[in-house]
Formats: sequence, C-alpha cells, structure tokens
Amino acid sequence: MNSRGVRSQLKDSVHVAGLCPHRSYGVQDSLRSGFTSVKNELLPSHPLELPEKNFQLNQDKMNFSTLRNIQGLHAPLKLQMEYRAARQIQRLPFLQSSNLALETLRGGDEAIGFEDILNDPALSETMGEPHSMVEYKLGLL
Repeated sequence: MNSRGVRSQLKDSVHVAGLCPHRSYGVQDSLRSGFTSVKNELLPSHPLELPEKNFQLNQDKMNFSTLRNIQGLHAPLKLQMEYRAARQIQRLPFLQSSNLALETLRGGDEAIGFEDILNDPALSETMGEPHSMVEYKLGLL
C-alpha cells in the first residue's frame, strides 16, 4: 500500500456503467426521468413563492399540533396514517392520479381553487410508453 492510503484509492477509482444504473456513462436517462429544467434549480424569485409552495405542509403541521394539544398524541398519528394510506392509492404510473381520497381527508374537495378552474399544468395528463413506465415503477428496468 502506498503513502496515500485507502481513501485516495477510492477517490481515484473508475465507475463501471453496470454499477451505477441511474446515470450510466454520466448522462441522465431522459426517457425514464424526464427532461431537466434550469427553472427547477433557480432560487425563488419572489418572497412569497417559497411559503406558497410549503402552504399545505405548514397547514398540516399546524393542524397536527392543534389536534395533539386538544385530543392527545393518538389523533395526529391516526390522521398521518390515514394520509399515508390515501397517498399510496394511485393510478397506473403513466396516468396522473387525482389523489381524491387524500384531498377529501384534507378537506380540499370543498374548496374551489385556481387549479380547479384553470387546470394547473403540473396536473395535466401525460401519456408515455405504458409497459416501460410500469416496469420502471416496479424496479424491473
């Protein structure tokens, strides 16, 4: 063993394409993961953009703390388990899911918002290669 030690040997090692399936040859797999966008990597341009993105998370935290103070520890735990179960109900991977059960649990089905009328582009239905998308979701590819 040389004076550089094991750490330098690990750093100098060469990556094998079969051992790193997500980014073989250092290139992103656009077919499975979609196109990259510089817009997603930018910082928020307006001070209210970040709180608006985290609104539902902050609302849930506030509701859970209120439930814990009023009814005890079991109430927010039960509600979180129901949310987790409702989140697992999905359509096939190549179809967007509306998450109606989760929206009903959160009370969002009673309110009419921007996305209900003008249809948020993030929720638009996209169609892909069904077989490859299901195999990727199941971990077969």
